[in-house]
Amino acid sequence: MWPFGRSKPLGRHGEQLARRYLAQQGMKILAWNYRCPSGEIDLIALDSAGRGEFTAPTLVFAEVKTRRDDAYTDPEAAVDADKRRRIKKAAAYYLARHDSDGYNVRFDVVSVVVPPGSPPRLKHIPDAFR
Repeated sequence: MWPFGRSKPLGRHGEQLARRYLAQQGMKILAWNYRCPSGEIDLIALDSAGRGEFTAPTLVFAEVKTRRDDAYTDPEAAVDADKRRRIKKAAAYYLARHDSDGYNVRFDVVSVVVPPGSPPRLKHIPDAFR
């Protein structure tokens, strides 16, 4: 039987894979499944290296989308305008309660596909939205 029969265990597995991947990319994971009155953020990380136009240390708010397959659509397509708005609202809440002066802020998406019997595929999309 496929070990991820329900979406929550599959989603947790995808978040674990994304955490490990971002850490391997040199990011320090600050929080995962951050919940607040404004919403929820899957991963919050510190990217000290900076990427692209971000040369200063950057707080990264990452949304992780995990699916069993991407035959019909990529997992990241589920990060629609409403989801982006909720993530930004939760990020603003986090920033207001933590020392964030001097940091850039970036919103990333990590797409995870975990097909049965095959290795998982991850796609990291830095600065996926503003």
